[in-house]
Amino acid sequence: MTIVSHRYAQMKHRFFAVLSIAMLSLFCPYSSMAESSLTDAQLLQIKYDQKPGSQVSSDLIFRDESGKPVRFGDYLGRRPIVLIPGYYRCPMLCSLVTQGVIDSLRDLRWTAGEQFDVIFVGIDPREGPALAAARKKQCLRIYGRDGTENGWHFLVCAASAARNSNPPPGDVAIQTLADEIGFRFAYDASLKQLAHPAGFVVLTPNGKVAHYFFGVTFSAKELDEALRHANASKTDSPVRDFILLCCEYSPLRGKYG
Repeated sequence: MTIVSHRYAQMKHRFFAVLSIAMLSLFCPYSSMAESSLTDAQLLQIKYDQKPGSQVSSDLIFRDESGKPVRFGDYLGRRPIVLIPGYYRCPMLCSLVTQGVIDSLRDLRWTAGEQFDVIFVGIDPREGPALAAARKKQCLRIYGRDGTENGWHFLVCAASAARNSNPPPGDVAIQTLADEIGFRFAYDASLKQLAHPAGFVVLTPNGKVAHYFFGVTFSAKELDEALRHANASKTDSPVRDFILLCCEYSPLRGKYG
């Protein structure tokens, strides 16, 4: 298969994945959908507030996929970072965002663990290392480059709360990181889900916000440029806002929940 046809196949796969979710939402019986507890005004606040040049704190404490306590600073000072916030039990766009990142990374000459790192940070304190370990295994299999496991990091709250906590308790490290990168999210009590924007952030080796990517598909060329700029400690200008919420859509109400 040629490179062009391979990329076309990837794009077609992503298109039909998004289309499938839209069709599932369209035909899902309304009686099975809970009313969102978030108002339209609250939903409008769930987005990335772009903060190029913002510094991520190095002393934030998490646990990695093995359960070991780690500081965010443990990953700084070496290579640029692809930072993906989300949660592991997300029923909608988180998997599509991660898949979109991997699709783009597979087209790069640079390799995770050599020229850059990938960090997925779980924003739900009720999730533990087992979920993070499973997601890492899945991502490494899809990425398909041997010997790159040290370049992929999957973090959870340092002190995971009870899984049935409703709503999930706040966590200082998660909220601080979210504030520093401008990642706005909220808990929907009716749907028992976290609503958040779709996308990720590129950080410089020292942990400054360098570039934002929004949506579920990403240009490999743009990602390559962003990583190279970040590696040179350059921060880019804000990009155009793209609002795509990780949530459910009710066609009968004409609203997201």
